[in-house]
Amino acid sequence: MQIAIVAVPVRDQDRAREFYVGKLGFRPVADDVFGPDRRWVQLAPPGGGATVTLVTWFPSMPPGSMKGLVIEVADVAATRKELIAVGVAVGEVDDQPWAALAQLDDVDGNGIVLQQSRLT
Repeated sequence: MQIAIVAVPVRDQDRAREFYVGKLGFRPVADDVFGPDRRWVQLAPPGGGATVTLVTWFPSMPPGSMKGLVIEVADVAATRKELIAVGVAVGEVDDQPWAALAQLDDVDGNGIVLQQSRLT
């Protein structure tokens, strides 16, 4: 068993797609219409693993309500620097015994944590 897809609630799928692809380096997997006023926009992180789908149709998931999407990176300080260089606001690196972490929000306020694990 594994996690395959995480739903990320957004206001505007095109704007969110540009952020995840253009800023975070995700790649498009699917972008298809599947009903009236509904699109399936699925993106994969650069290193593989679970994908995300940018959703607008769940009333119980307003844009910006997702917190704690953790993205594992090889070097959190370098990734933070790269994202700041392309205009993404990223918090300071927080060194913990188990990981180095930095937090950011996507264009809708969904919370993302960059994590460089120290435990294997």
